[in-house]
Amino acid sequence: MKKLIVMTVMFCSSLFIAQQTSEEGVLGDFDGNGTKEYAYTKVSDCTDECDGKCETTIYFSDKKIKPFMISPAHNGTIYNLGDLNEDGKDDIGFYPGWCTSCWHGFLVYTLHNAGWKTLVPSISTHCSQWEEEKFPIRKDLKKKGYVIITSSIWEDDDIKIKSTSVKVN
Repeated sequence: MKKLIVMTVMFCSSLFIAQQTSEEGVLGDFDGNGTKEYAYTKVSDCTDECDGKCETTIYFSDKKIKPFMISPAHNGTIYNLGDLNEDGKDDIGFYPGWCTSCWHGFLVYTLHNAGWKTLVPSISTHCSQWEEEKFPIRKDLKKKGYVIITSSIWEDDDIKIKSTSVKVN
């Protein structure tokens, strides 16, 4: 029973770590210096119909942290994923917005010496996955250096949601 309670608390706390953006942005220690900064998005060259380049840039309140761009993306939702790779820095998740389709890749970034890099390949998600509240990524508590990826796939003429443990980059 004690093990079940501990696992439940750990699982629920991982859901609370993933913070969605607000108008002010999402708070986190993205450079690992012990000071929290805000990450926020701005869209450029994109109409309401997704005409144009549709580039979304993630900026930081600490100007020493380089912004980075995601394209195509008609804005989107930014998340603080906590420290998935245990390097002392919070990682960023981004769910790009678009004008068509329920299929979107969930993107995961970590700050590295040379700048922002993807922590895992783009995670295929369908809106049904989000409706079922199956978040695309979380730490694998059983295997150090791994995450659980939950993705949507087309299989047997249906959308299936599958999870697998993956080593982080």
